[in-house]
Amino acid sequence: MTDVILAMIPMMLGSAIAPIWIILVLLMLRSPHGLVKAILFVAGASVVRLLQGFIFGYLFKSSDHVGGSSGPSPVVSALLLMIGILLLITAVKTLRKEEDPDAPPPKWMTLVDSASPSKLFILGGVVTLVAAKLWVFTLSAIGVIRDANLSESQSWTAFIVYMLGAQSLVLLPILIYLVLPSQFVKLLGSATDWLQKYNRIITLAVSIIFGILFLWKGTSGLLS
Repeated sequence: MTDVILAMIPMMLGSAIAPIWIILVLLMLRSPHGLVKAILFVAGASVVRLLQGFIFGYLFKSSDHVGGSSGPSPVVSALLLMIGILLLITAVKTLRKEEDPDAPPPKWMTLVDSASPSKLFILGGVVTLVAAKLWVFTLSAIGVIRDANLSESQSWTAFIVYMLGAQSLVLLPILIYLVLPSQFVKLLGSATDWLQKYNRIITLAVSIIFGILFLWKGTSGLLS
């Protein structure tokens, strides 16, 4: 299972390094009842990811692909290629100063202070459902797990590891807030401002690096 987790690390990182999501969680933590809001927002996203893992894990398992080959299945390679293309498109859009289509709409950002925790739980699920790149990252991870022919328990363990890795950078502020609340409150403003300032640079760098990586992995997998 270690090899499977290592193979999923690029997918975890590509999914996790999304400044706008981190900013959204930081804004929630600054708002009234912020900790509850942030936890429920991430919980909503987690529920959707678990449902994706259950539904598509079953569909992948029921497919005609037979494990035991030395490389990834054509389905996984095609998904990796799609990730690469989507990320490079995001890089071009970022260079042209266009908005990321997978980012929450600006009007949703203004709901952080006024929205109830239950609405933010729903919001977490909705933004996960409508983000195309997150879908492809998750489906690729499911494909990698299925290609490894793990047992049911091992497959779910690997998927939970992927899910935690993919959400690590939105979980981290919540954990720090729980452990060091007084110190973290002082850092919230500066951290949010820094991410907002360098959002485009981070998005551009991540999109180019991981876009080329996934494009190469997907193409080489399809041609092998």
